[in-house]
Amino acid sequence: MDPIQQPVANTPTHKSTHATHSTLKATVGAARRTPRRSNSWMGRKTNPIPLPQKEEQKGLRVIPFGGLEEVGRNMMALEYGDDILVVDMGFGFPDEDMPGVDYTIPNFHYLKENKKRIVGVVITHGHYDHIGAIPYIIHEIGNPTIYATPLSKGIILKRQDDFPHQPKLHIETIYKDKEEIIDLGPFKIVPFHVNHNIPDSVGLAIQTPLGMVVHTCDFKFDFSPIADEPADIARIVKLTSSGVFLLLSDSTGSEKPGHAPSEKTIFENLELIFEKAQGRIIAATFSSLIERVQQIILLAEKFNRKVVIEGYGMKNNVEICRSLGYLKGQKGTIISAEEALMLPPERLVIMCTGAQGEDRAALMRITNQEHRYFKIEKGDTIIFSSSVVPGNERAVQYLVDSLTRQGAKVYNYKMMDIHVSGHAYQEDLKLLLNLLKPKFLMPIHGQFSMLRAHEELATSVGVKPENIILASNGQVVEFKENKAAVVGEVPANYIMVDGLGIGDVSEVVLRDRDLLSKDGMFVIVAAVDTKTGKLKGYPNIISRGFIYLKESKELLDETRNLIRKIIERTATPDHASNMTYVKDNLREQVGAFLWKKIKRRPMVLPVIIEV
Repeated sequence: MDPIQQPVANTPTHKSTHATHSTLKATVGAARRTPRRSNSWMGRKTNPIPLPQKEEQKGLRVIPFGGLEEVGRNMMALEYGDDILVVDMGFGFPDEDMPGVDYTIPNFHYLKENKKRIVGVVITHGHYDHIGAIPYIIHEIGNPTIYATPLSKGIILKRQDDFPHQPKLHIETIYKDKEEIIDLGPFKIVPFHVNHNIPDSVGLAIQTPLGMVVHTCDFKFDFSPIADEPADIARIVKLTSSGVFLLLSDSTGSEKPGHAPSEKTIFENLELIFEKAQGRIIAATFSSLIERVQQIILLAEKFNRKVVIEGYGMKNNVEICRSLGYLKGQKGTIISAEEALMLPPERLVIMCTGAQGEDRAALMRITNQEHRYFKIEKGDTIIFSSSVVPGNERAVQYLVDSLTRQGAKVYNYKMMDIHVSGHAYQEDLKLLLNLLKPKFLMPIHGQFSMLRAHEELATSVGVKPENIILASNGQVVEFKENKAAVVGEVPANYIMVDGLGIGDVSEVVLRDRDLLSKDGMFVIVAAVDTKTGKLKGYPNIISRGFIYLKESKELLDETRNLIRKIIERTATPDHASNMTYVKDNLREQVGAFLWKKIKRRPMVLPVIIEV
């Protein structure tokens, strides 16, 4: 038996996290000091990933289209020679200065221009920040084959139901624990199991002509998960036994000291809440946080409660997970909302979306008494089992206040550990670096401060500073045998999705929306004789979000007089046929007049009726 395998297999999974990590460090140290058999990649009966001949004249290029200096919108390409491998295809949530935008997707112009070179798309897990852009991008880049684990595949196909007019997706199933190699040109890929907060998450061991590239996926090490298995450390070590040329590693938790808490700790704290609750329990979290859904189901069964699932996305994900066997529970534990109305409060749990204070999510509708079946009752226990996404603080606080005002008891992650990140903390990242000992490191997935913190961690465990690349979205980073450098740039700006529109919202549109939201709109409707250039009758004025017309008679009279003067001065017989010239003058001069009067400049929209 390979000397690496035995100690890891005997690692306790029910002891404290600290003890487990200590044991693992000792194991890794012993494993690294033990000479390896050259054919020991997956044991005696398995062939290693073939090592292609190195070609000095070529470099491996890594192109992040999103996910760097931000959280979300993850998509990157690995490029060698004429072949391109795409990893993930996710969306991001809009910034505060993007009013009306639903979400953002990566700029796929480079991939579209080079679609004949794409050998495949590999998906690491089923979160929308890694798969959400597929319906908008995949058909634009030639509809290449997608490789995904069973749960990720199920979520992708379910979401594709909302896009019935698109071409059928080509999806091949990959497995986190099988020994098959995905052979895509110069890229020989083997997935390996990692912990995240959704099952079926995989990292990728990608053999290239220059050496092994490891993409970690969003990951953490959890040695006592509830709805998952511990990360397969033995497999990771074996896959990388010949050395790691480049590590592409999740940085989201790099600023947090220590080890990421285990889901077992969360489960124990949720159990304390269940013990105290006298009435209904309403637990809110992300629709994709399947591990939390599993914990709530197990606790409901222990305390003789039934579970209702509320929220479109969560219902879909639960349905997919149950059909694939990723959610365990007794028959009859999950019931419909209609059945729930027949139960006393102490027998019911409502598992729902809306922990971020989203307007139309289930929890907000229940709180605002807009839900078809449920409303908040005195004595309810509310569990917010998620951290607050930056930018949502005000909405969440409003929701908490409203719940409390109606007599509910609210628990959140700041009061006790009832939510844990799905991302590795500092000590976990150090552990991975010590396991893999990469030649090059490129931190991915995180804001710039997170990427920088990851860089500092890597240097502290011996990675050479000159071998760590902090890149930005769109930069083309080329890795050769002994050096790495940014050698170019591709478009990587936001593409905004607004309703059914993709990319039709530009910076100009956002600026107009911002202006309208701040100073409103001022519409001038005037009839002009095109032969004489004279104003016919009085100009009509419509104000929206600027001033209340009935209380601003003096200002309106002055504005109408100004409009008359501008038209008579500019709509002369020489310019009578050029109403664009008249409109431009009205827009500029009326805007300047309103600013002078009340220090506000609305969007002025002149409408000229030619008579």
